[in-house]
Order: sequence, then structure tokens, then C-alpha cells
Amino acid sequence: MNAFSRRGACPALSAPMQTGDGLLVRLNPVAGGLDPKSLIGLGESALRHGNGIMEVTARGSLQIRGLTAESARLLANEVDALGIAVRTGVPVETGPLAGIDPEEIADPRPLAERIRTAIEKAGLTARLGPKVSVVVDGGGQLTMDAVTADVRLKAVWAGDDVLWSLSVACDGRSARPLATVDADASRDIAVAALRMVAERGREVHTRDLSERQLNSLARWHSVTPPSVLPDISPARTEGGVKKRQPKTHPIGTFALTDSHALGIALPYGSMPAQNLIDLATQASNLGATEIRLAPGRALLFLGLSAPSSLKASAAALGFVTDPADPRTRIAACPGTPACASGRIATRAIAETIAKEGADLLDTSLTLHVSGCAKGCAHPGTAALTLVGDENGAGLVVDGTAKALPAAYRPGYDAARGVAGILAAIRDGRHQGETAAACLARLGAAGIAELYRRNQ
Repeated sequence: MNAFSRRGACPALSAPMQTGDGLLVRLNPVAGGLDPKSLIGLGESALRHGNGIMEVTARGSLQIRGLTAESARLLANEVDALGIAVRTGVPVETGPLAGIDPEEIADPRPLAERIRTAIEKAGLTARLGPKVSVVVDGGGQLTMDAVTADVRLKAVWAGDDVLWSLSVACDGRSARPLATVDADASRDIAVAALRMVAERGREVHTRDLSERQLNSLARWHSVTPPSVLPDISPARTEGGVKKRQPKTHPIGTFALTDSHALGIALPYGSMPAQNLIDLATQASNLGATEIRLAPGRALLFLGLSAPSSLKASAAALGFVTDPADPRTRIAACPGTPACASGRIATRAIAETIAKEGADLLDTSLTLHVSGCAKGCAHPGTAALTLVGDENGAGLVVDGTAKALPAAYRPGYDAARGVAGILAAIRDGRHQGETAAACLARLGAAGIAELYRRNQ
């Protein structure tokens, strides 16, 4: 029996994904986080068996890159030896502060576990595609609204009772609301929705369900739609004072009951393993008890005696410690030379743009730099996408890396082309206007011409 089958055939470890720089494995610890010693051990394994690059994904998974078939097996053995249990099956995700956030409306973990059990009992795991997922958000300081999911449940107050607002497809802003129900009904509706998806095939998501199917889910157990339920709010007042506005980004300090959590992001979701080892070592020396993976390509450090000291160390190592850092607005895959599929040096381009356009990359603007048309770092639409192909660095306006570029320039000079666009925003933006709104006024043709100029 090989190491993979002995581990219970975990999809992430038993079937590494082929990428341009070798095999990639993805880990989601069952416990939700790792102690510093375990993260250090994983970093050392990445140095021994991979290309020394580690990543945290937009959904908060840990990735190790540059493996071979043999080294992936050795890595799996070392994950076992470290005592790290990894999750399998359909992802049912909770927030990185689940169960420890004093502002949480409800601990989402028990409901998430009940949904996982029900999915397994219904035999749905093998029938659903690998991208099908569920989010259970207990509310609190750090929301899961930016994470896309087929089914999402969010705790809300209804008077003195906790109910779960259930919606389907996409992120917290654009998902379609179905109903607000108690925990039992929310579990049943979630599993019913996934059963409908499974019946239509592994390529299907809840966004593909018919209006009739969605209406039938909304009528499940005679539930009441959220639009007619009284006094439902994701926030609650204590002593007449409303709680702070929740965040979607994980960078910063979060108050816990008797301590703080410090959120630090990896630039573009990627870091040399040695930098992570150094940071985890410093965190351990400062008393960190746990390091949780967070959506938004970040790590949350718990139990620190001096959060400011670790923040300073992280900044010196090249991590993102400020939510206003322009690198948080740019998605960039490894590109060349790290990935054989890449046609442009994505990270170098992204770094140049971040430095030169720091004052213009506001929260309205998303920039994607993709080494090839696969668009691994940001599958969705971005305001501006640079994509490498045989013609150089193409520019896609308000589209994905798979779209036909509107203009090209040499890959080595792509950052200068974007600088021309950002200069036009700087010169032409109206008072109070966002960068995205200014781009919309310039129009796709005008943006393409700005990018193409001065070749």
C-alpha cells in the first residue's frame, strides 16, 4: 500500500496537479491551523522536495510547488510524520477566526461538520466536481463574503434567536438569497442543493440550476424568505453601541477574548519557503500558539505576546502587513522562470506596477498578471489583465486571461504600458472618482491605445 492510499486517498496529496513548474499539492488542515513547529516542518519539506516555493491561495489553502512524482510521495510521508491531518471531500469552509471571535454571532464549525457528514452519508462526494464548495460564516470581525461558493450560510440575528441566511452561487455580494432558517433546515437545504447539482453532472454548479429548482429549495420545510422575516441583521448592538464593521481582508490585528490575532499576507500568495520558516520561527519565539490559513492569501498568528514585533519582522521579510499595500490589488501567478507554461515574468511586472502605481491602485481596481491564458491566479474578470502568449504581453480590459487581448507590447515592457494607463487615470480622474470609474470613462479602446503607445 503506498503512502497516498494509506492516507485515505486525500485528493490533494494522492493526486498532485501538474503545473508548469512540476507537481503541486494543496493542504487544508482538519484543525484549521498549524502550530509554528508544523509550519516550519512543512517549509523544510518544501525545500527538500519541491522548488522551495510555498503559497496560500485566495481560499486559504496551503500549496507546495515544484514536486516530482517521487518527491510528492516523500512529502506525503513527512506530512504524516508531522501529525498534520488534512481535509478530504467536498470543501465546507468556515472563517479563519471561527470559534474564537468574540464578535461572532454563532460558531459555524458544528454546522459545517454536520453538513460534511450529511454530504458523505448522501454519497455526494464522488459525484460532485472538484470546484463545488460550501461556506458557513458565523459572522464576526472577518467575513467570508469574498469567497465564492455553491452554497453559503451566514449566521444572522432574528430577535434573540440565531438563524442561518442561505444563498447559492458566487460570493457574499452577488449570491442569490434563498431563505433564512434554523440550523437543521439549513443543513437539509444545503445538501438538497448539492444533490441537485450532482444529478446534473460533475461540471455543474448551483449557478446552473433552473429557476424551478431554486424555487423548490426556497420552499424547503416551508421556510420564510429573508425579505419577509422581521428584525434580521448580521450585526447586533450591545449596550446601544453597534459592533465594528466586519472586514473581508485578513490583514491587520483582530481582538480576541483575551488576546489578539495578527493577519499577514503573502505577496501574490507566494513566498520562498525559507521566508515562511523564518517568520514561523520568530512567531514561535514570541509565543504564537497557532497559525491559521486565511482566505485572501494570508496567515493569522494567534497567542502572540508582541504582535507589533512579528509585524515588523514580517515586513522585513517581504510579507504584506498593511491592508493598503498595492500588492493586495494585484493577482499574479508564478510566471517565468518559475513556471514552464508562463510567457512573461509576472511577479517582476507586478512588483514594478505596485511600486509605480501605489497611489492609483485603490480598492475599486483589480489587476491580474497571468503568465498564460489559463489564468490560475485569478480565474474571474479583472479590470485589467496582462496575459502572456507568443505575441508578448497582451492586455484584456474588463475580462479574463482567456479573452482575446485588445493590445500587445513586449513582455519585458508590459509594466511601462500599464504605467501609461495609470498616468491617464492620475491626470484625468475627477474629484472623488475611483480608478475603476475613471477606466470606464476612458473606454476599452482608449485603454488599449494607452497600453500600446511608445513601443
